[in-house]
Amino acid sequence: MKKSDIIVLGVILMFLLPFFIFPPVYRAYLELNSEHAYLLSFIKFAILATFGECLGLRLRTGYYNKKGFGLLPRALVWGFLGITIKVAFVIFGEGAPLMLKSLGLNFPTAHPADILRQSGFSWLKLLSAFSVSATLNFFFAPVFMGFHRITDMHIMNTGGTLKGFFTPIPVGQYIKEGDWLTFWNFVIKITIPVFWIPAQTLNFMLPEGSRILVAAFYSVILGVLLSLASLMEMKRL
Repeated sequence: MKKSDIIVLGVILMFLLPFFIFPPVYRAYLELNSEHAYLLSFIKFAILATFGECLGLRLRTGYYNKKGFGLLPRALVWGFLGITIKVAFVIFGEGAPLMLKSLGLNFPTAHPADILRQSGFSWLKLLSAFSVSATLNFFFAPVFMGFHRITDMHIMNTGGTLKGFFTPIPVGQYIKEGDWLTFWNFVIKITIPVFWIPAQTLNFMLPEGSRILVAAFYSVILGVLLSLASLMEMKRL
């Protein structure tokens, strides 16, 4: 373990411990999350998902950051994606259970999505959580991951600078140049059914206020998965 690893572990502990040691800190977080959900989504993903990418870089190169990596542009991208994920959670979290009702399932709640807000376990709640996760990952995740792939290429091609990041993104060029075969065969065909659908099913079984935070922690895993995809792409080139 390198000195940088010890420092990173120390920072993580200092960041997380107050939420467990001091109940007022956790209550303040819940209040902020309730009143400013989209802002908190931006902050959580900007921090945690970017850390996931730093962890992926550590696995590839031995460093958490390096010249051209573009730490700030990546944080901005992840913050924006955090807002879109919150939007998607609202849309699919409400709409997927309603779809099940339209297929003939009977719900004991006034609104089908209310089943996901109930405590405890039921098979109907599990089926509803799975329906949310499946529709979320089939319809939203590929667009989300494709957008991230294009912005990732743009950050790398512009030297990781904020000035470069805010230049026009040549989407057509990146679609032509990118290794979309690895993106399809690994990121889409493997990680979505094997990891993301089960993981988000579990997430939607949890209390509503914790879902975006859990999703942000999942994004740390996403950083590692994207790192593996990058390694696979490098081997193809």
